[in-house]
Formats: sequence, C-alpha cells, structure tokens
Amino acid sequence: MTPDNLRPPLLQLQGVSKTYRLPRRQLWQPAPQVQALHGVDVTVYSGRNVGIVGESGCGKSTLARLATALDTPSSGQVLFEGQDLHRLPRPALRALRRDFQMVFQDPYGSLDPRMTVARIVAEPLSAQAGTSRLEQRERATEVLAQVGLHPHDLDKYPHEFSGGQRQRIAIARALITRPKLIVADEPLSALDVSIQAQVLNLLLDLQQRFGMTYLLISHDLAVVNHLCDEVLVMQQGQVVERGTPHQLFTQARHPYTQTLVNAVPQIAPGRARALRQLRAKAPSNLV
Repeated sequence: MTPDNLRPPLLQLQGVSKTYRLPRRQLWQPAPQVQALHGVDVTVYSGRNVGIVGESGCGKSTLARLATALDTPSSGQVLFEGQDLHRLPRPALRALRRDFQMVFQDPYGSLDPRMTVARIVAEPLSAQAGTSRLEQRERATEVLAQVGLHPHDLDKYPHEFSGGQRQRIAIARALITRPKLIVADEPLSALDVSIQAQVLNLLLDLQQRFGMTYLLISHDLAVVNHLCDEVLVMQQGQVVERGTPHQLFTQARHPYTQTLVNAVPQIAPGRARALRQLRAKAPSNLV
C-alpha cells in the first residue's frame, strides 16, 4: 500500500470554522453567536477509516455536515479529491455527490415515512441525470440485497421495519451511487447492542467488497476502536488529540482524552470483545 504522505487525500478539511447565529433575546440587541468549530483540520485517505469522538455538543455533527456540503463553513476549505466543495457550481457539486454520501444518526427520522423503500433508496440516483426509473429500481433491488434485505421490501414503508432494518435501508441509500466515501454520523447509537454488532459487521463487509472509506462520527470508543485506523478527539469545537486507536486508548496524553477513556474503564474492553464475538456469530441478514 502506498504511504499516506505519497498519495493525494480523499477528503481534507483545512482550517474549518463554523459560527451559528442564535435568535435575538431582545429586539434592540445584536443576535448572539456560538462557534461550533474552531480551525479544524481533518485528512482522510482512501481505505483508511477515520473516527471522530467527543462529548455531545463538541462539533462532531457540524463537522459531518460540512464534510458532505450540507452546510457551509464560516471559514476554511473542504476539499474532496482536491476540489473545494463549497466553491463548486451547483451542477458540478450535484454530480460529485455521487462519490460521497451520508448515513444519519436516526434510522427512522432520516427516512421519509410517506415514501416507499424503493423511492427512498433510489433518491440519490434520481437526483443524478441519466438513470431511468427502471434502472433506479434495479439498482435499489441490488443494494437492498447487499445490505441483507429482500426485493419484496421495495414497496414497503419505513414503519414496517425494525430499527436495525431501517438503518440498513439508510446504508443502502448511501451505497446506491457506489461512493468512495461514506460519512456516518452516530450510525449505531440508536440501536441495541446486538443489532449494533450486526450493522458494524455489515459496514466492514461492505468496505471489503467495494473499497469505500468511512468517516465515522461516534461517542462509542469500542466501535471506533473496531472500525477506524485513525481517531480524532474533539472538545469544544477543536481537535485536541489524534492518533491510532491503540495510541489514544492506551497512551492518551491530553487530559480530555484520558477523561473519555477513563469514563468507561470497565465497559469498553468487554464491549469491544462482545462486538467481535457477535460479529463472528450474528447472521448479517436478520436485523
């Protein structure tokens, strides 16, 4: 494998900051502001999964939205294969979205309850030019099979599925354009631990089959340890430490990272073993 410093990055966030304006408290006062990100740098190379960890409100989800051009940074650049996503013309950005997709935290809230699974899964293709409805349905059938669901599920609605199955539908929607990068924002947090293991197994299998790369947003250190090659720790909108999972979870230097690791001193090791055991045992199509 080519060393990272000798190949171009897949995704780069360079000095990215994001400030939000809050509602005014008084009509005659200026609107207060909150800075969600402060000069964040993230580099993702093809085939090397990167995890972002930190407490709620540290800016993880904001980073995910900026990385997928769902929001605009106040300053800094977001480069995908060298192209600045936030300076591309809209048609060029729409075409480039084929190569990066997002899986959201809530497997039910991210699916339109009025749409069938066929429409939900094929939605990224329908936004792209050049695919007929017949082709969209054929591709939707194909990716549903890849995530362990069945063709007869195409005409069902989200409420007819379990939480794990709904997350598989969300993953199928992200997979249908055969992207190079999937940004997953807490994809397992709303699921039971046994279902988490099966969905984690699915993510790993899909990466092996299709060569995609993950940017994983999570608060679960066991999942990050199992899936990621590099981990960035965020606190109050800044990256305070980065390294391999082994380095951060056994030799953490920053006090905040040490606090995160020590917060689960008894749970994390057993949880990681449980995930590995369930991954080996659990059938991937019964979620």
